[in-house]
Amino acid sequence: MGNQDELRGIRGWLILVAIGVLVNPIRLLATYFPIYARLFTDGSWQALTTVGSEAYNPLWSPLLMGEIIFNSGMVAVSAYLIYLFFSKHYLFPRFYIGIVAVSLVFIPLDAWLVSLVLPNEPMFDLGTAKEFAKTLFGGLIWVPYMLISKRVKATFVAKMPNNMQPTL
Repeated sequence: MGNQDELRGIRGWLILVAIGVLVNPIRLLATYFPIYARLFTDGSWQALTTVGSEAYNPLWSPLLMGEIIFNSGMVAVSAYLIYLFFSKHYLFPRFYIGIVAVSLVFIPLDAWLVSLVLPNEPMFDLGTAKEFAKTLFGGLIWVPYMLISKRVKATFVAKMPNNMQPTL
């Protein structure tokens, strides 16, 4: 039991995870809120979604609403992830991996959907490619860490059913 007690706690590499978990919802809000606020205040929404306007495409409205709903959900889930992390809840590693997996699917899916609306634009512009590469690179590091790390297994045990208690 002594070895498990030494590994328990937010120390070591988990400090970097903590920083990422805390920064992510702030980063999402700082990135997307200004874009969506401008979309509805500068006339872009009307230009993109009004039949007969030069920029109109029937896919703009569902695409933009889908992005807004998805990104709002990611902010909410990221906030919940903060709770799971600092309460050392056993579901934290699963939620963390789930967020990475969902992001790795959503980014190219969204890029493809945008390419249907803007067929003359590259599917992976520089911003999309950077976001995907950052998510993929982070996932390649942190997903195996969540799955293999003895510290993760020893730390995230709060509210864990007895039949799931880790053996280190």
